[in-house]
Amino acid sequence: MSMKSLPIIISGIIIMIFGIIFQFQGQGTIGPDSSFMYQNPEWINNGICIGVVGVIIILMGYIVEKKKLM
Repeated sequence: MSMKSLPIIISGIIIMIFGIIFQFQGQGTIGPDSSFMYQNPEWINNGICIGVVGVIIILMGYIVEKKKLM
């Protein structure tokens, strides 16, 4: 794996993890009760969208890597 696509993939992983955390906070599974995201259905949807964006960024990093190998 080249060093040029690695930051793209790592940032995608971090964004995906944040999306998962936000989604679980929206469900009330994790996080403090005092959080504005806790058991808030809006943050379930936001977390899913953020997670999907993270996956798209990861895929973009892999595509950049594959194009360099060809």
